Amino acid sequence: MFNVEKIRKDFPILKRKINGCPLIYFDNAATTQKPAVILAKLRRQYAFSHSNVKQGAYRIAEETTQKFEAARKKVAEFIGAGKPREIIFTRGATEAINLAAYSLGRRLKKGDRILVSLSEHHSNFVPWLRLAREKNLKLDIVKLTPEYNFDWPDFKQKLTKKTKLVAIAHISNVSGFVYPVEKICKEAHIAGALALIDGAQSAGHIPVDVRKIGCDFYAVSGHKMLAPSGIGALYGREEILEKLEPFMSGGKMIAEVTTKNVSWNDLPWKFEAGTPNIEGAILFGEAIDYLSKIGAKNIHKYDSELLNYAFKKMKKLEFVDLLGITSVRRRTGIIPFNIKGIHPHDAASWLDEYGVCLRAGHHCAQPFMKHLGVSATLRASFYIYNTKKEIDYFIEALEKIYPRIR
Repeated sequence: MFNVEKIRKDFPILKRKINGCPLIYFDNAATTQKPAVILAKLRRQYAFSHSNVKQGAYRIAEETTQKFEAARKKVAEFIGAGKPREIIFTRGATEAINLAAYSLGRRLKKGDRILVSLSEHHSNFVPWLRLAREKNLKLDIVKLTPEYNFDWPDFKQKLTKKTKLVAIAHISNVSGFVYPVEKICKEAHIAGALALIDGAQSAGHIPVDVRKIGCDFYAVSGHKMLAPSGIGALYGREEILEKLEPFMSGGKMIAEVTTKNVSWNDLPWKFEAGTPNIEGAILFGEAIDYLSKIGAKNIHKYDSELLNYAFKKMKKLEFVDLLGITSVRRRTGIIPFNIKGIHPHDAASWLDEYGVCLRAGHHCAQPFMKHLGVSATLRASFYIYNTKKEIDYFIEALEKIYPRIR
């Protein structure tokens, strides 16, 4: 049973006041807040159990290593991976995608093609753009529909036998649309291409099963699902990871070094050079425990309720421009919008006076912004601790600021 009032009690920051107003945190697509249990366990780990992993034969090193690897298993189970060794810890989804780009790039040759969508976050666009420039590859870009959703016919047309990789977001961080990733991966494989899915906006928000999706790689970001900053993971199919060269060198990713040669460690450590974000990984596992108790289906259902509630309210405001993104079907709780005649940064600053936290900018998706015909937007994004009452307060704040700044 989803109980938002009970959940809210777990988040100390929600008790904070801004200018005497209640904190309304609607920037969850950027990062999520942390429950008290995560904060307490982070302190306890540093205070009583901190050590490096994989290197010590003493008690606390063994304890920490066990918790570190237990977290890997939790990530694997949470996203439906077959084996923990298919999970590589990274600093976040951005590093996960860059790892895949670097390692896959060594196997691509002139004339090969990579297929991405126009709406991708820069983290799933720029690595492939750079790779295409450096290796003389072709970067093909899937258009968007008139409603700014994924254009399936255009995807089918641009997917060819020369396409070696398809890299698509599971959920757009601008529009909130959920893309048909199972169909995308199936078609990519029919064409002989690998498929990478950017799950930064999906893991922890909707049910995720990488084996059902059929992807070869899946990138996740811990801080967008209650974990600390600086931790994420890349899922990769074991048979593919075994063939790839590592992204970085040094530390425990080494099996043996001589003055003339080097051999790599087994998966997943082959891709984890240097001292990792130990506490981040352990707390990532704890965050997954917290989310698992709520249930991904319950989270997605509640998220959809908030989206529909907010969208109906915002459509009634004549001064709010919803940018033509008017469908709520197959979409999560992300709403991009602008206030007519007011720059998004100015509007965000005024809303902050009422304690409302929104993102203002291009959301690391400048090609998408140009397609929308704007340089920036406001973005409201919801999560498990947000309420309809907060949305009502947000609507009231919009109605208060507009006469003051128009």
